[in-house]
Amino acid sequence: MILANVFCLLFFLGTGADPAVSAKSNHCLDAAKACNLNDNCKKLRSSYISICNREISPTERCNRRKCHKALRQFFDRVPSEYTYRMLFCSCQDQACAERRRQTILPSCSYEDKEKPNCLDLRGVCRTDHLCRSRLADFHANCRASYQTLTSCPADNYQACLGSYAGMIGFDMTPNYVDSSPTGIVVSPWCSCRGSGNMEEECEKFLRDFTENPCLRNAIQAFGNGTDVNLSPKNPSFQATQAPRVEKTPSLPDDLSDSTSLGTSVITTCTSVQEQGLKANNSKELSMCFTELTTNIIPGSNKVIKPNSGPRRATPSAALTAVSFLMLKLTL
Repeated sequence: MILANVFCLLFFLGTGADPAVSAKSNHCLDAAKACNLNDNCKKLRSSYISICNREISPTERCNRRKCHKALRQFFDRVPSEYTYRMLFCSCQDQACAERRRQTILPSCSYEDKEKPNCLDLRGVCRTDHLCRSRLADFHANCRASYQTLTSCPADNYQACLGSYAGMIGFDMTPNYVDSSPTGIVVSPWCSCRGSGNMEEECEKFLRDFTENPCLRNAIQAFGNGTDVNLSPKNPSFQATQAPRVEKTPSLPDDLSDSTSLGTSVITTCTSVQEQGLKANNSKELSMCFTELTTNIIPGSNKVIKPNSGPRRATPSAALTAVSFLMLKLTL
């Protein structure tokens, strides 16, 4: 036993490595290596790294639009067991934290010459209904809840992390603000400078990222492995079974998930709730009401209204029938 300990000490001294430091694993580096062992992860990661690092001109460092598209493909098509490990890995030193921050290549996909106003950035996001839908999901799944142990709605860390990762690849892309290994602060690339009388709303929106206990706890729990089985397996309510609909052919890979009916309905309604528009002045709200209170028969253009169906007998008709029967009996 003593000889073994002496051998280990001589080994570390010979290699110039510190035993305490060597015992620490760079989890972000391990995550990158695991991705390279998976063909799909390696292919899509190599693709976005190549696109996001391709300089167009001395004044334009990269094609940001193509970079965002490649990032969306990576996070949408690679299993979360690989993407989450790269994005939410825990770190003990600055080198590891910088690798974590560089996961999405911030010089192209995240940073810019000047920080725009956060409300302007939110406005740009809302003009794209896929980005608007992802932002609404983030607010729904990562909002701070003080009625749960984890500060997340229904104690569901996975839903919050999924909504966060879903926002990567848009102008609203969030990222770590610095290379601090333990002080986890994430934010879109924006500030509230120049907000005028909207400064309070802007600061509130920004705090949803920078000072969000649900998001921070979810990231930390994933990094240290304490997020296992935190979300409830069985919901406490009974879900209503949806009517059976004819199976439609799957969309090709080049079409985004924004074309699905479910996303468009949720997007329209959540955007109205987010903006706090009045019911009588909102065209979008009337669209929500129409879409959520009517059903379209598959394969036809007919619309069934909720109150449509066989008409019931009116009270006057029933009384007439009873009177007629009583008269017949007296005769």
